[in-house]
Amino acid sequence: MEDYSTIKDFATDSFIEKKSEFIGYIAPVETNEEAVAFIEKIRSEHRKAKHNVYAYILREGNTSRYSDDGEPQGTAGVPVLEVLRKEGLTDVCCVVTRYFGGILLGGGGLVRAYSHSAKIAVDAAERMIMCSAYPVKITVDYDLYGKITYVLPEFEVKVTDTDYGTDVTVSLLVKKAFADKLREKMVDITNGRLEFVQGDEVFEDFA
Repeated sequence: MEDYSTIKDFATDSFIEKKSEFIGYIAPVETNEEAVAFIEKIRSEHRKAKHNVYAYILREGNTSRYSDDGEPQGTAGVPVLEVLRKEGLTDVCCVVTRYFGGILLGGGGLVRAYSHSAKIAVDAAERMIMCSAYPVKITVDYDLYGKITYVLPEFEVKVTDTDYGTDVTVSLLVKKAFADKLREKMVDITNGRLEFVQGDEVFEDFA
């Protein structure tokens, strides 16, 4: 499983181009059903809008879809999809709502407007870099705790909890690429005086 970039939460931004209002919306989605539900939600909120253009990219089935929603072919959905691709995002859905202002923008103008709408929505969102990782629990005597915490930053881990019981147990997430080296280093600096428990592979935000 490869690392990937996505967004944390729903985000939106808008701008006016020749009296037409363009509102970009973006949300994290993981399935086709979630993407369709998001699109329908935006449509229901903007029934009076002339167009609700969308594009989405999913890891599931390596899926990507788009719709021009009545705009000239290739001037709306494709530009939105291209922005998502250029930004390297997946598991995201972007909808651009247009309230027509009475002035035609032409093909090039539409491409620029829809691209810009998608880009400002993306820029408004908080990015996440989802990396393949393992949850790990390291248990050591108190006299070794300082040693392991000093070394941990070398492996770009995310410490999630520290339990100060009879011994100290540090719970963390380590990227898959560093997991074996982390275990070797922990065994080395403690002379094997530790308990190292590694869980099943997960995806975690390391942005």
